[in-house]
Order: sequence, then structure tokens, then C-alpha cells
Amino acid sequence: MAGPQGELVFAPLGGVGEIGMNLSIYGLGDPRKRTWLAVDVGVSFAQEENLPGVDLILPDIRYLIEERRNLAGIVLTHAHEDHFGALMDLWPKLKVPIYATPFTKALFEAKLEGEPEAPEIPVREVALGSRFNVGPFDIELCSVAHSIPESNALILRTPFGNVLHTGDWKIDPTPVIGPPTDEKKLRALGAEGCLALIGDSTNAVRDGRSPSETAVAAELAKLIESAPHRVAVTTFASNVARIRAVAEAARKADREVVVVGRAMDRVIGVARETGYLDGVQPFRGMDIYGHLPPDKVVALCTGSQGESRAALARIAADEHPEVALSRGDRVIFSSRPIPGNEKAIGRVINGLIDQGVEVITDRTHLVHVSGHPRRAELEEMIGWVKPATVIPVHGESLHLAEHEALAKRLGANTLQCRNGDLVRLAPGAPDIVDEVPAGRFYKDGALLVAAEARTVAERKRMSFTGMIFVSVAVNDKGQLLADPELEMLGIPEQTADGKPMFQVAADAVLETLQTLPRPRRRDPDSVADALQKGVRAAVGSHWRKKPNVTVHVLVI
Repeated sequence: MAGPQGELVFAPLGGVGEIGMNLSIYGLGDPRKRTWLAVDVGVSFAQEENLPGVDLILPDIRYLIEERRNLAGIVLTHAHEDHFGALMDLWPKLKVPIYATPFTKALFEAKLEGEPEAPEIPVREVALGSRFNVGPFDIELCSVAHSIPESNALILRTPFGNVLHTGDWKIDPTPVIGPPTDEKKLRALGAEGCLALIGDSTNAVRDGRSPSETAVAAELAKLIESAPHRVAVTTFASNVARIRAVAEAARKADREVVVVGRAMDRVIGVARETGYLDGVQPFRGMDIYGHLPPDKVVALCTGSQGESRAALARIAADEHPEVALSRGDRVIFSSRPIPGNEKAIGRVINGLIDQGVEVITDRTHLVHVSGHPRRAELEEMIGWVKPATVIPVHGESLHLAEHEALAKRLGANTLQCRNGDLVRLAPGAPDIVDEVPAGRFYKDGALLVAAEARTVAERKRMSFTGMIFVSVAVNDKGQLLADPELEMLGIPEQTADGKPMFQVAADAVLETLQTLPRPRRRDPDSVADALQKGVRAAVGSHWRKKPNVTVHVLVI
């Protein structure tokens, strides 16, 4: 009997060799006309000092746009921004069905409602643990523990074999909310046969197991009960289990929970709507905070990553209009820094300490656990599923290499790939056979800007060396008709010997025009080029830095 026709392929368009911006595609059929399935469409967060003015980083989906007619749909594994945060901007370019479980669907819809001029994006709801088809792909959801409700691994059944796309997961036998990772279903997949496990590598460098959310809940309860004054807890807004743990601890300590931050409000609303906060007492608004005795309040705040506009940063700077902390109050960071956010978080912590506030982090107390698997959990997953091949994803190079080495020690074949690599999973041994366009776009206000565009590079240059604008008016013979006009931004005011830098630039303009040969004075482009070089050199000789210089020549 002849085998299936065509190929089964996989390509990451984001999330491999990096943390965040997760987007994977699977293809079935003849190479000339495959049917595609997309899994997740996430963002990364820009670091201001590296990408000035950039709000978010989005995957480049030009390949999916080209293949839009062959794209059967998008399946979301869960509702973290690095897995669904780019949908609002990118879905209008694709307009294909989206599949998500109830919490993910509800949180996405709430996010759309909160954004002005957001497009209407329909989402098809699928039940937890369900099995459904998207084009030729037979997909079964497998519940996995994570730091947000309804995180799912995907079992993809194809004529070529089965693939497990793990999404984000851990093994937590006692999660605060939701089911534990579905060991029975994963063992059944192992018995059925698994061609490839394409899996989370985030914590592959850490030995042992990630502790349980229940252990964190117990520690939070002790810290809230023992606090003599006000308590503020900050965590990722999407961590509903942590929100529930704080609420239960507050109730036992006879304290009211006050929610501080819009993102937290939105998630809490969705969690109540979908049943994940059933039985939890109502929370109070910020307007009641100042009227509660210090030993009767727990403030649940956004800003665990030091975000400058979030609630905790404003509290730390004593700039929040309704919430303040005092000496002897306690702030619990029930979170861990995302790489790159350490400085911003440090500023917030230092601001709180300067106010006399006690700050507790996971350095000294079990107030946070990761939602990703450590090495013992990776070993257990591979043992359950028994994949023929392990392909590490969702991690930087070190994470991927450690995941690969672990899988090899367990006897699995492995393959490392990067964003844009096209991997043939079957027939034959998995291998990189081609590449597809992959890259990134920057969310810059209301616009998407290609990473290779000059926009951000020019901003970075301006941030280092400032700008000088020169305007000159000349006649058709190149003679000056008025004094040159100069404007300087971000340039030192004086040279080392006290001469005004403005005068240095102005003198350079006049000297350049005087020494320019007559034929070149009649060419505005030549005048502009000479002035740009002359001013840069003159200022650079005093500053040891060469500024950006823009020249406008008006011929009258």
C-alpha cells in the first residue's frame, strides 16, 4: 500500500533563538501547494535603551501573507502576550479562522474592547481537551500546567505521524487552578507513537523541578498574615492562580483586596466570567484604599516588570493619585524579572526602599515559581511521549543547546533549527531542507515598521550624538542672501575651552561656503554636502563625537 503523498514540514517564524514572539507553522502536502497551520502569533517587548520609541516587536509574516489562501487557520495555545499579542495587528493581513479555548478567547476579546479602533476579529471557541480539525490537521488539545489558565499542548495527527507541540508547560501536580498536566493523554500519545516533540526550552538550564503554585500560595498566606501594616503584591496580571492565592490569603488575614492597575482589572473580569475566581470575595476599587486601616488592606498591583506607566512604578515614585505606601509597609514581588527588565525593576525596588517599605522577592522567599519545566520535568515528558525526534524551541541558544543535550542523553534523535528554517519532519529523518522569510517588525505607535528600515537606526544615532539643523538661502550664483540659521538638539553647549558650540557650527558654515569653489556653489546638492561635512568635522574636532547634521539649501 502506497504511503501518504507529499511532506509534513515545520517552520518557526519566531520564538526560536529568543524568548517571546512565538509563531510556528506546520505544512502538509506537496511542496508546490501545501496547506498550512499556524500556532500562536506572539510579540516580544522592546527594551527602550536599545529600540527607542518601539512599543512591541512582532514577527514578519510576509510568507504567511503570500500563502494566505493555503493557510487553514491559527490555533492559540494560551493567552500570554508572547503567544497571542500580535494577533490584533497581524490578523487583518491574514483573515483566517482562529481557534482558542474559553479563557483565551474571552481575554483576547476583552483586550480588543480596550483598544481604540481595534478590528473585529472572530474567534472560534474549542473546549478544553477537545479534538477538532483545521483543514487536513487533526488537532487534540492536551491540558498542561502553566502560569495562566487553559494552557494547551497540541497533538497534531497527520498521515505521516503524530507531533506534540508542547506550548508553554510544566508538571505541577497541585496547581491552584485548572487541571494538572494531562499525564494520561501524553502517555497514550507515547503508546500511539510520536514522530516529533517540538518543545519549550526556557528552563532547560535548571536542574530539578519547578515548585508548585500551591507552595507559593502557602508562602504568600504567611507573609500577608504576618505583615504589621499595608501589603502590596505585584505579579503578572495574567497569573490568575496567583491572584486567587492572594485573595484567599487576604480573606484569612481579614484584609480587603484593592485592585490597582487596568491590566489586572481586565484579567480579573475575564477570570470571574470564565469561573476561575468562583467563590472568591469581591475586590475593591482604588477609591476605597485610603479609607481602609493599614492592617486591613492588600493592594494587588500591576508593574512587576518595572513598567514605568504601571501602578507600582508610580507608587514607588510617590506619583500615584490614589495609592501610597508608608514606612513599615510590605511589598511582595510575586514574579521574576524577564531578561532585560532588571534595571527597571531595580529602580522600582530602590524607590520603595527609599520610602521605608519592606520589599520581599523570590531571592529570599518562595513567592514565585516559573511556569516552565526544569530538567527533571523535561526528562519526564520525553519519557511519557517517547518521541523519535526532539526539536527544542522557545528559548535562547543556551536553552536550546541544553534541551538538545538532555534529549540526546535520553536516546532521542534531535534537531536544532532557527527562525525561518523549514524542517521536513516526514517522510525520512527530520532535516532542514529550505528556508522561508522570517524577521521582525516594530510596533511604533499606530504603525508597523520593518526592522531593517532606517527609522529606529536613525533614532539610535540621534540619541548618541544629537542633531544639528542648518538652513541657508542662496541665489542662483550660490551667494548667501541672509545669515544661516542653525538649530542644535542634544549637543553640548560649550567646548572644553568655553567657546559656544553654536558659534563653532556657525563659523564652520561660513568658512565652508567661503572656501567652496564657485562652480560647486551653484549646485544646491554640493552646497548641502559640503556644509554637512564641514559642520560635522568642526564640532567633532572639539567634542570627539560627530553629530548628525541635516542641511536645507533654499535657492531664491
